Amino acid sequence: MSTPTWEDVLKAAEAVHPFVRRTPVLRAEVDGRPLVLKLEHLQRSGSFKLRGAVNALVSGPLPERVLTASGGNHGLGVATAASLLNLPATVYVPESAPQAKTARIEAAGAKLIRHGATYAEAAAKALESASEPGTRYLHAYDDPIVVAGQGTVAAEVVQDAPDVDAFLVAVGGGGLVAGTSLAGLPTFAAEPERCRALGAALEAGEPVDVEIDSVAASALGATRIGSVPFAVLRDRVTSVLVSDAELLAARDRLWEEFRLAVEPAAAVGFAAWLTGRTEGELPCVVLCGANSEWTP
Repeated sequence: MSTPTWEDVLKAAEAVHPFVRRTPVLRAEVDGRPLVLKLEHLQRSGSFKLRGAVNALVSGPLPERVLTASGGNHGLGVATAASLLNLPATVYVPESAPQAKTARIEAAGAKLIRHGATYAEAAAKALESASEPGTRYLHAYDDPIVVAGQGTVAAEVVQDAPDVDAFLVAVGGGGLVAGTSLAGLPTFAAEPERCRALGAALEAGEPVDVEIDSVAASALGATRIGSVPFAVLRDRVTSVLVSDAELLAARDRLWEEFRLAVEPAAAVGFAAWLTGRTEGELPCVVLCGANSEWTP
């Protein structure tokens, strides 16, 4: 597969514009330090995943049907994208996928199939059905067109807050942080300590399998970083780890300070910033999703 570029991201921004929300940025100060919050959890479908799904579908001839596997957010993004484009969609999810996400996938019109204990097992089952003619399989993150679509989050930030000098992004399979890093600013890839596919890959020098055990696993539960994202990330990002306690405290802080209700995964970057493990005079923390059963 090819490696996506910033030019691909800018092209994607034009392609997805009719279908996605341009989510707001919020300038704030916390503990006496300034930062910018990208409120991507307000995106249609409740997360950034819609961007990559739409870009993948509109970048070529429309397929007859769409198929994917997802822990939840990508499935919801694909279901929403397919609905917008009047295409039937089938989404495979692991048995552990949260009801809050799977119910929304079905509400968006997609057929939902539960299979396996992990995303990898669900994806393997989905791929068995992907060979049917007219079917487009959308990988959650290991696709350069999807990565370029996710990078449109950063493209909006660069335009709307040009004084931002760093990004803090949560990492699962790596699509969002890879697309974001293409903007050329220092990028901090934040992961839970027990959900660290990227951190392990950076240490090993290549993607490796990892064990997953985190409160953010439903969104960041990739057991292996994608090859396409890793090709982008290996020389572009700084890995930062946070504990589950820290990311939950950060999630609660977002509600207490700003009345922003996000899922645990979306608070990982903010947790890294709160604990002082990142740099930047005016960093942007991407709040990537809000598909959670948690309520304040």
